[in-house]
Amino acid sequence: MLVGVAGASAVLLGAFGAHALRGLLDARHRELWHTAVNYHAWHALALALAVGTGHGRSGRLAVGAFAAGIVLFSGSLYALALGAPPWTGIITPFGGMAFVTGWIALGWSLRSRTD
Repeated sequence: MLVGVAGASAVLLGAFGAHALRGLLDARHRELWHTAVNYHAWHALALALAVGTGHGRSGRLAVGAFAAGIVLFSGSLYALALGAPPWTGIITPFGGMAFVTGWIALGWSLRSRTD
């Protein structure tokens, strides 16, 4: 269910930005929105990979980290694009670190079981 929500919301927010927000956001805020959607969509796919192939504790960590990264990184960029206070940007790096943690945990969970 988490993977479906992550992927569907990436598509919906991308469409919302392209259509409903057209003409409402300046170039800087459109770029923030685009970056948020891009990372959201790619990490929805990473989340699907982690759910489908991740093993053990590191696989579960990858799932949680990717989900947290989507909320923190993309969520803070969506908020900034819509006019949230600049301090909201303090949240963004935590989402980025969650993405990095997710990738490392996913890699660890996929390592060869023969080692």
